[in-house]
Amino acid sequence: MSDTKYFTEEGLLKLKKELEELISKERPKISQMIAEARDKGDLSENAEYDAAKDAQGMLELKISKLQDLVINARVIDESKMDITKVLLLSKVTIKNLNNGASLTYLLVPEKESDVKSGKISVNSPIAKGLLGKSVGDHATITVPSGNITFEIVEISR
Repeated sequence: MSDTKYFTEEGLLKLKKELEELISKERPKISQMIAEARDKGDLSENAEYDAAKDAQGMLELKISKLQDLVINARVIDESKMDITKVLLLSKVTIKNLNNGASLTYLLVPEKESDVKSGKISVNSPIAKGLLGKSVGDHATITVPSGNITFEIVEISR
């Protein structure tokens, strides 16, 4: 039973590219490894053959999961997003009321998160605390180091 996952257009293209690479490059590479190991003789004591078959099984599992993800993926229409509240795909600037530091994050689906580029998962503690808030609202969020209160400074797309 599969469930729908939401992606940005960029995120879905990245996923499709990864799937295509696994199918077109990695699958033939592992098939070649199996063929070479098979040519070495007795398969019952051939560690190379066993390792190649294990790698093939793992690759096929990964391909299957990615195919399922792509089939059930839905692209989020950013043009219909409400920018008066913090939602998925909102770019939100927040101010830490404890130390005055300002941070800007883009809230993205979990598979697209990349903290280094300012993209945080909507499932992260900070994003969960910001969801549904408007400019000027305060959000007290529990993080590993304790509670931090943020003020929503700006919301954009």
